[in-house]
Amino acid sequence: MEKYKEIERSIIKRFRKEIWANFVKSIKEYELIKENDKVMVCISGGKDSFLMAKCFQELKRHSDFEFDVCYVVMNPGYNELNKNLIIDNAKLLNVDIEMFSSDIFDVVSTVDGNPCYLCARMRRGFLYSKARDLGCNKIALGHHFDDVIETTLLSMFYGSEIKTMLPKLHSENFPGLELIRPMYNIREDDVKSWAKYNDLTFINCACRFTEACSVDDDNTSKRKYIKNLIKELSKENPNIAKNIMKSMDNVNFNCILGGHKDKVRYSFLDNYDKEDNNEDK
Repeated sequence: MEKYKEIERSIIKRFRKEIWANFVKSIKEYELIKENDKVMVCISGGKDSFLMAKCFQELKRHSDFEFDVCYVVMNPGYNELNKNLIIDNAKLLNVDIEMFSSDIFDVVSTVDGNPCYLCARMRRGFLYSKARDLGCNKIALGHHFDDVIETTLLSMFYGSEIKTMLPKLHSENFPGLELIRPMYNIREDDVKSWAKYNDLTFINCACRFTEACSVDDDNTSKRKYIKNLIKELSKENPNIAKNIMKSMDNVNFNCILGGHKDKVRYSFLDNYDKEDNNEDK
C-alpha cells in the first residue's frame, strides 16, 4: 500500500474518533460547507493545515453533495529547505498544491513593532486575494481546538475583553468571501499523535525570526504562557479546556456587566430598573 493511502486510512480508522469524527462534527455543527461551495484550503506547511487538507479529501469523497476544493500554499519567503519540505510533503501526502509567492517576510523584516501581528495581517490579505482570483467563496484555515481556547484566554488576560475565535466569519474587505475553521473541534495533541504515528515531519513557523531564534515576540511568549497555564490547570481538572470552550457557548447575559456589538455599547444598567432583577432567580 502506498504511503499516502496508509496515512488516509489512519485518519478514518486509527484516529477516527479523535480526528475524523471531530472534523465532520465541525462541518455539520457550524454549517461550514454547503452545496456548490468552492473552498480554498490554505496550507502553511505545518501539521495542522496538511491534516486539514487530507480531511477535506476524505470529505470530498464521502460527501452527499457537490463542492469544490483547491489546495493553496502561500510562500511568504521561506528558505529553500522549508520550501522543499512543503513540496515533498505535498507529494508524499498526495495533495495537489498550488504555491504562489509573496514578499511578506521581506516587508516584515524592515519594520519595528510586532512582526507576528503584521505577518498574520498580510498573510490574510494575500490569501483573500488569491481566493477571489480562484473563484472561491470560502477560505479554510487550520486553527484547532487549542488555538481557540488559548485565544479566548489571551483576550481576557491581555485584551480586557471576552471574545473567542469563531468557527466561521464573513470577510469585511472581500464581500462574498467567508473564512472557515474545520479543525475547530480537534485537539492539538491528537494532531501531533497523527503526525508521529505516520512518521511525518512538518515545518513549524519557519519565518526568518524564528529561524534565527533572535525574536521572542510578545504575543508568541504570551501564547506559550497561556498554553502552559492550561496544561498545569488540567492536572487538577482534566475538563478545564472543554469548560473554557463551552463557556463561550454558554454566556449568561443576566450576569455580565456589559458588552458591545457593532460599536454599540450595552450595560446591565440600561434595563436594570425596568426588569425584575433579583438574586433569587
